[in-house]
Parts: sequence; structure tokens; C-alpha cells
Amino acid sequence: MIKFSEIKPGDYVMAEYEGELWEGIVSELNKEDKEVCVQTEVQEFWFKPEELRAIPLNEEQLIKFNFEKETNGDGWIKYKKGPFRIALRAEGAFDDFEIWYREDRRHIKHAIHVHELQNHYYDMTKVELGRN
Repeated sequence: MIKFSEIKPGDYVMAEYEGELWEGIVSELNKEDKEVCVQTEVQEFWFKPEELRAIPLNEEQLIKFNFEKETNGDGWIKYKKGPFRIALRAEGAFDDFEIWYREDRRHIKHAIHVHELQNHYYDMTKVELGRN
């Protein structure tokens, strides 16, 4: 389950429908009824927050967002998208890493999900992080 307060239009989530999980993008929020409209490859449908699952952040997800991977000689792994950077101390270490954009640097000390990265990215750049 994802907290309703964490969800924003444009976020990628997994939605459970009739026992199956579908990846989709949040297209709209109904704050009054606390429902989330998610566009999947099949259709757009309204879900309750308890029917949504977060997508774990990993290299595969960053590649889907067109990040470029750079391996440094010092063991650090860097993912770049324009001036936005994600730096890992070791391959796959998405539970203790840094993100930065210009002067704004953040040290994330726990595993996060795709929608949380999207929200950090927007907070820092004022641009939505999408897959196109």
C-alpha cells in the first residue's frame, strides 16, 4: 500500500486488479474519496490506495527513465540524467545513496520506490520525471 499523501499525478505505481498487478501511471487524484486514477496498458481505472503497490527503485527502473550509467574507478556507480545525479557507493546499493541537482544534495539512507524518486526529482528540478 502507498500512502495517499505520497501519490502525485505522473507517478508510476503497480495497481492490483482482479488479483493481477498492472504497472501504470497516476493520471488523476480524487482527494474527496481518496481514490487514484491509474492508466495501465489496458485501461484507465480508479483504485483505492490499498490496491496500489510501490515499484522498488533499481537500475532497471532508472534505465526506463533514460538515466545513463557511469562506473567510476573508485567503485562508485553514477546515474545521470542531464544535471541530475544519483551516486551509489557500490553496485545495487539503493539503500544508501546520494542524489543531487546543482546545489541541492540529498543523502538517502534507506531503500526508496520509483514514485519517491519521481517526487524528489520534481522537488529538486521542478520538472516531472517521465519515461519518454
